[in-house]
Parts: sequence; C-alpha cells; structure tokens
Amino acid sequence: MSLNVDAIRAQFPILARKIDGNPLVYLDNAATTQKPQAVIDAISHYYTHSNSNVHRGAHTLADEATRLFEGARDTVAEFIGAASRQEVIWTSGTTEAINIVAHGMAKRLRSGDTVLVTEMEHHANLVTWQQACLNSGAQLIVSPIKDNGELDIDAFTANLSDSVKMVSMPHVSNALGTINPITTLIPLIRAKTSALIMIDGAQGIAHGGVNVQELDCDFYAFSAHKIFGPTGMGVLWGKKAVLEAWPVWLTGGEMISTVTYQQSTWGELPNRLEAGTPHIAGAIGLAAAIKWLSELDMQDVHQHEQLLMNTATEYAQAFDGLTIVGNAADKIGVLSFVMDAGHPADIGFLLDKQGIAIRTGDHCAQPLMNRLAVPGTARASFSIYNTAQEIETLFNALKKVQMMLA
Repeated sequence: MSLNVDAIRAQFPILARKIDGNPLVYLDNAATTQKPQAVIDAISHYYTHSNSNVHRGAHTLADEATRLFEGARDTVAEFIGAASRQEVIWTSGTTEAINIVAHGMAKRLRSGDTVLVTEMEHHANLVTWQQACLNSGAQLIVSPIKDNGELDIDAFTANLSDSVKMVSMPHVSNALGTINPITTLIPLIRAKTSALIMIDGAQGIAHGGVNVQELDCDFYAFSAHKIFGPTGMGVLWGKKAVLEAWPVWLTGGEMISTVTYQQSTWGELPNRLEAGTPHIAGAIGLAAAIKWLSELDMQDVHQHEQLLMNTATEYAQAFDGLTIVGNAADKIGVLSFVMDAGHPADIGFLLDKQGIAIRTGDHCAQPLMNRLAVPGTARASFSIYNTAQEIETLFNALKKVQMMLA
C-alpha cells in the first residue's frame, strides 16, 4: 500500500495558499511542519467549548479541560513507549526540556567532570551545556564529525571515560539530516561510563519508531511543532527514577505539595517539574497531531520520505554549481546545499518570489557551519505532504536563481 499524498495534502489548508501568484511549495519542515485540519479543529474545539484552567476547578469546563489535557499526556506516553505517564513532562519545546536537564545537571557537576556533545549540535544542545559547565567547573568535550556529516564513531568512543557524567546528542542533525546511530551508541556509552544520556529528538520524533524504553536513554526531548502540532509546546521524557530526584526547574503554582512562609515541599511527578498554568491547548493539539500521524502506515511514510530524499539528491548531484552539504549514508529528508552563484540568503529570497519556502543561514548551528567551512546553507526539508513534482519545481526555480545571480 502506497501513501495517498493527494489525500494527505488535502488535510493541510495552508498548502492551498499562493505566494506572489505561485502555488506554495513548502520545504521548510525541519523548522516547523504545517498543521492538518484535525489539529486545528482540536485546538479550536477546546477554546470554543472547554476553555478553562486545568486541575482543581469545581466546574464542568475545568473537568473537561483536565481530561483533555491529561489524556494528551497518556497519548504521548503511549506514542513514545514510556513506562509511565508520570515520565512525560510538558515543556515549551525541546529547548526548555534541555534547559531543565542542564539546570539540574549543573548542580551535580564538579571540577574534573566532563559533558560530551557533538560537532553537529543545534545551539539549544550546545550553548545550554556550555553554560552548565561554566557554572559548575566541568569541561565540555565536543566529539568530532567526518567531512560527510557523520559522527566519527572511533573518536566518540575514545572520548568516553569515567569523567563523562552526561552525554547529550541529537537523534538527527537539523542542519544536515544525519541520523545518529543512537541504538548502537547508547549501549556503548553505558558500557564505558556511568553517564546520564540525553537525546535531542526534535528532528527525530516526526519520523516515528521512537521507543524510549528500548533506547534506554535517560532523557528524550522533542517539540510539538516538528510533528504537525502547535508551537510553544514540547515534551521532556525522563526515566521516573531519575526525574523523581531531579532538581526543580521553576517554582510556583501547581508543582508544590505544601507551602508555609518559611519553606515549601514539591509535589510528585509530573507536577513537580511543571510550574504555572500550562499550555493546555498545546497539549491537546500535540495529542491530535500524534493521533493523526498514528493513523498512517509509517512504513509507507518512510518510503515516501526516502523517495523524496533520493529524488532531491539526484537533482542536486546533476546540478552544476551546487554542492550538497552533508552526505551521511543514513539521512532523513534534509537537503542542505550551497551554490557558486550566490549567498544562501539570496537563494532563499529569490526562491520565495517563486512561491518556494526553504530555510537559509546557519540553522542555529554556527560552530558546525565553521567546521564545514561554509557561511551557512540553503536547506530544503521534506515531509509527508511533499511531492516529487515539488522537488522538480524547486530545481527548476534554482536554475532561474542561478541565472539571476550569475
């Protein structure tokens, strides 16, 4: 059974837009995915019919909102294979989730300890650990990548030692599309260190197949807007035994057990790490996105995305004056490239005038761009609703861009 892409596209209202008279070709999915009508409807229905703060309210709307909100937690727990719903912590996104872990880890790190990251990190998984090390006296070690954008496994292994207390790395590189072999790396880390392991899953989650228990990491973080859900919403998953002892991130309402004027005690998971009024509509929208995605045959989804990636790569390799940046053997649908004809920003501007949306710049990975000796890249990234025809449209447009910039 093949994916019915036309039927899927029909569920995304924004794809019917035109930009400067041209049909929208949306190829910026690594930045954020578009939202199906099912997600839009779920959020609208909540605000229209059940809008209320959650928990403790003694009225019908509060009860309805709470059931939707906590039901969303159950949906996420099932989707990622969590052992308990208490392991699912709502955040504003991957960045906040990593900060929660780094904030707590900074209280544990000591001089002589090390934190291991990679050269392909998004700033959210680099700057955050820089600060944790600066605040604790620990050392940040950056494990190198190969020129093709793959992690250097031998160098990574050599960096594993008793001093490593935290390993934090991406499931998938947002800038290159490289899929890290985390199912191989996590057991390797376990065998050689006592480190905690955090996976930045922002780019990996939308492609399915994440089972946190099988992975055996300690933390996994992702954002709703990368998986067809709303912005401003994310998840930190952590092993219950680890989260129960984790230092609180924010204090205030909802996360307490008892309060006096002199002292306070914290509630149980997940409340202890969720201070304040949550993004209720965000959780509901994320649950709707997961339910929508789960109705698709993920094998068909993977085959479709791989076909798009292969097609784009073939076009790119045959395009004189265009160089692919990141040629890992195992990639998701991300094509980063530079052109002899002009700067990535100019490429993006001229493509937009033809109705094509891509991302340009350093992709929140400045050190990686420096490592690869490029000023930034143009990045086309593909999702379920993209087509081979759109890829052909992209490269026809790039021909026009090349002539305009020559």
